[in-house]
Amino acid sequence: MLRALIFDVDGTLAETEDLHRQAFNRAFAEVGLPWHWDPALYADLLTVMGGKERLAHYIDTRHAAEAAAFHALAPEIHTRKTAAYGDLVKETRLPLRPGIARLIAEAREAGILLAVATTTSRPNVDQLLAVNFPPGATPFDVIAAGDEAERKKPAPDVFLLALAGLNVAPGEAVAVEDSAAGIDSARAAGLPVLATRSRYTDSHQLDGAFSAVSDLGEPGQPHRHIAGLEWPGGVVTVAALQDWHAGRR
Repeated sequence: MLRALIFDVDGTLAETEDLHRQAFNRAFAEVGLPWHWDPALYADLLTVMGGKERLAHYIDTRHAAEAAAFHALAPEIHTRKTAAYGDLVKETRLPLRPGIARLIAEAREAGILLAVATTTSRPNVDQLLAVNFPPGATPFDVIAAGDEAERKKPAPDVFLLALAGLNVAPGEAVAVEDSAAGIDSARAAGLPVLATRSRYTDSHQLDGAFSAVSDLGEPGQPHRHIAGLEWPGGVVTVAALQDWHAGRR
């Protein structure tokens, strides 16, 4: 029986990645650095999971001669970046991706547990939820964030934390992801994966997902099918997920 859905955040719940990029650029300017991450560079940096890790990688590969000084500055940069990201989410009222709010509501109605398993830090998750749900009304039973996991995706740690918090087995849940690393992470935790491509993962191979679509779809606004299982009317619903899950047995 399908008992839980576990969602990634960045690129899955919402198209957050470009706000992260802009937030890094604000932080660089605030500390007096002339660095600027354009979309092409940021897409390349996204192969490194985790904002702190991404910044460290950039310093090591682009500013090796001054790496020690920049690594010492990195904690301040990341703190400022987190604050800037929260400001940007509030300024833009960043919406959830198509079908996310609907699927969450359907899951709650059906008594299905909901969790987040993300590489991003908890404050970033909280900011996104705060602009999309009423105060104190987060729909998630468990939030497992990157700052709580020993290893970042593609390691399975954060999904294992979510499963433990929900007290469900991997075979009783489905993960929703948007990236190759996220798919690998969820599958390493034993979870089947539904993949939805996002702006910054449009070129990713989504091998390993039982279904890959452009988004979850809405009635009258069907998604684009990419690979694997096709959904009636181009819309992923809880009823269809339950039917698919029951048919796996």
